[in-house]
Amino acid sequence: MITARTAGLVSCHFCHTLSKLPKNMEANSVIHCPCCQSSLHSRHPDSLRRTWALLIAALILYIPANTFPIMTFIYLGEGQPATILSGVMHLLESGLWPLALLIFIASIFIPILKLLTLLGLLLSIHFKTHWRPKDRTVMYRVTEFVGRWSMVDIFVIALLVALVQFGNSATVTPGIGAPAFAAVVILTMFAAHTFDPRLIWDTIETNQLDSEDNNGK
Repeated sequence: MITARTAGLVSCHFCHTLSKLPKNMEANSVIHCPCCQSSLHSRHPDSLRRTWALLIAALILYIPANTFPIMTFIYLGEGQPATILSGVMHLLESGLWPLALLIFIASIFIPILKLLTLLGLLLSIHFKTHWRPKDRTVMYRVTEFVGRWSMVDIFVIALLVALVQFGNSATVTPGIGAPAFAAVVILTMFAAHTFDPRLIWDTIETNQLDSEDNNGK
């Protein structure tokens, strides 16, 4: 199997220009993109360590994001703090099941699915598994795309705060869970960005090269 790295090709991370690497390039030399002049790397530098650090931080913050109140809504002097899950339950009790389903999918299901997917991808690279590299690459692309929609309930809080400013009968106060949840979403977005999906294929490429060397001997 011929890959871009074995063919001496590298793509720019910013403008995606495909460039040919010099044949006698030194190990510590820096090559720049001919279009945007950014540094070219065959793989993201320190991709795994950066992704692990961001993912662990997101996993830690996911606990307070779901256990602490994300907002406090007081109407006519009555109200109590609400977490994401309790807010979903209140919406269901009020008959607003489409909004409850939206909040549940965007704020509970997608974040935990994205965390588990990134964790599974990192572990698969760590243990050098060969399990369906194409499917794992598709999983990463889907995770990277849908992760940005996890901020829906933060926008709902901002909308509620803006709406109640027009009257004195209700007040909305963001809770400590809101910044924790926003941090989780931001950290997972950065983790997905720093993760290099080409690492999924490196193990297969290395094994093929080793088998070719053994056959040659």
